[in-house]
Amino acid sequence: MRRRGRSAVALAVLALMGTTLTAAPAPAAAPGADSRPAIMLNGNWPGWQKDVLGTRFNPAEKKITQSTVGNLKLKWAFVFPDIDGANGSQPAVVDGVLYVGSRDSKFYALDAVTGATKWVFDRTPIAGPSDVNNPNPSRSGPAVSGNLVVFGDNRGYLYALNKETGALVWQRRLSDHPATVVTSSSLIFNGKVYVGVSSSEEQYAANDQYPCCTFRGQLVSLDLNTGAVVWRHYTMPPAVQVGTTPDGVARYESSGAAVWGSPVIEPISRTVYFATGNNYTGAGGDGDTVVAVNADTGALRWKQQMTESDSWTVGCLLPTPKPNCEGLEDGTNLDYDFGATPNIFYANNRLLVGIGQKSGIYHTFDARTGQVVWQQQLSIPQPNGGKSGIQWGSSYDGRRLYVATWEANPGTLFALNPATGAIQWTTPNPSNGCSTGGAVAFPDNCHLAHISAVTTTPGLVYEGSTDGKFRVYNSNTGAVLWSYDTVRTFTGVNGETGSGGSVSGNGGAVVANGMVYVQSGYYNFYGIPGRVLLAFGL
Repeated sequence: MRRRGRSAVALAVLALMGTTLTAAPAPAAAPGADSRPAIMLNGNWPGWQKDVLGTRFNPAEKKITQSTVGNLKLKWAFVFPDIDGANGSQPAVVDGVLYVGSRDSKFYALDAVTGATKWVFDRTPIAGPSDVNNPNPSRSGPAVSGNLVVFGDNRGYLYALNKETGALVWQRRLSDHPATVVTSSSLIFNGKVYVGVSSSEEQYAANDQYPCCTFRGQLVSLDLNTGAVVWRHYTMPPAVQVGTTPDGVARYESSGAAVWGSPVIEPISRTVYFATGNNYTGAGGDGDTVVAVNADTGALRWKQQMTESDSWTVGCLLPTPKPNCEGLEDGTNLDYDFGATPNIFYANNRLLVGIGQKSGIYHTFDARTGQVVWQQQLSIPQPNGGKSGIQWGSSYDGRRLYVATWEANPGTLFALNPATGAIQWTTPNPSNGCSTGGAVAFPDNCHLAHISAVTTTPGLVYEGSTDGKFRVYNSNTGAVLWSYDTVRTFTGVNGETGSGGSVSGNGGAVVANGMVYVQSGYYNFYGIPGRVLLAFGL
């Protein structure tokens, strides 16, 4: 029987991953020029997803290998201001410059090799003052395209800066709802920006005097050059008042389905894939749903709701009586939302899109139809918080999918067969993670858990832990090849002193041009606080 050839889509997917690309030789430096190795374009990490397919895989990394990774050393640290004890903006690295947001309304451009500050942009005049009790962090990772760098913040603004100077090109608040935040990292494709809109209304709902709830999630497409909105795809109809509480406070339905994670795009069919969070109130809408839309118009192509009923707010975590937790009555206070970004990959002559959920399941769909192809349960679901499942994102290196679970007793790193979901190897968070190193001083904050997204380069998997250790694994076996304890005090290249903590969420390691960058420190509620960006090299 004649062997079936790869389709045009398959070849496009492979090319976008860099599978068929090779790095050009670096040109010789001119006399008197910077003697550092030339930065090659395909070694960059320009956005949270690394590429439009969401692989979180850098195929161009040739310096850091299984044989050299043991020689990684800390090259520099950058210490952020002490606000809320958490980092969450995954850096982007392009042509020797690192771009990253902070919790103090600042956005930084740093020399990727030395950590020296190139410029700083202050968001305060636009989004209002920030203080310890009311911080305005940038939790989203920036995306770089052409001469622009794009990022969002916790007041719901999206910004585009000149990447050379830090000058503001445009800004736009993505929703008029007062609880709007942007945790989704932008994806840039063909002159358009695609970004999800999320909300802090889940937290507002802990106050029983708050009129809960009216936010509705959305994915927005904007013009890259102007910030003009091209289209919006809402995940929830407008909320309507359905009565009052016994205290006379207005109640609304339906609400929620925030878009916490970042989108991906299949460029041949021009389809955008993203996923949503849980409902806050009421039934209906697209809570806990994987969605495919037309990249040009936002029109729905397909959707699959993976948890039909999931009504949850922070009120569900409070002692009884629980304000604004309607899911408590029927047991649907699960919090099994999607915070992760999808992966697009090709297996068995079929284009697939996969994503992990806080229910502990990694779901895989036919990218064209939305039909479920396979599902793999990686942890036991933990209702009312969803912390046992898959939090931010997974990686695909052309051979395997790599998925990490959060507080799954312990959190575990998995390698999966992309065609079937079969588990090829597992590596639990080392059992001594909280009894060794700096974590010993934080017994109430340390967990054997993975809260950050997974990253890969050829032969290697990078994943941090709530125990404060940042580890690199053999992608073939799952063996730990290198580890670094980030729970210690650092003196930054910016002259500040501060501590590391849990390897933070909202992103993961960035590997670019022979360097590895990772944020250390996360919310006290979830792990060990800290406030440093660390850069490693050979």
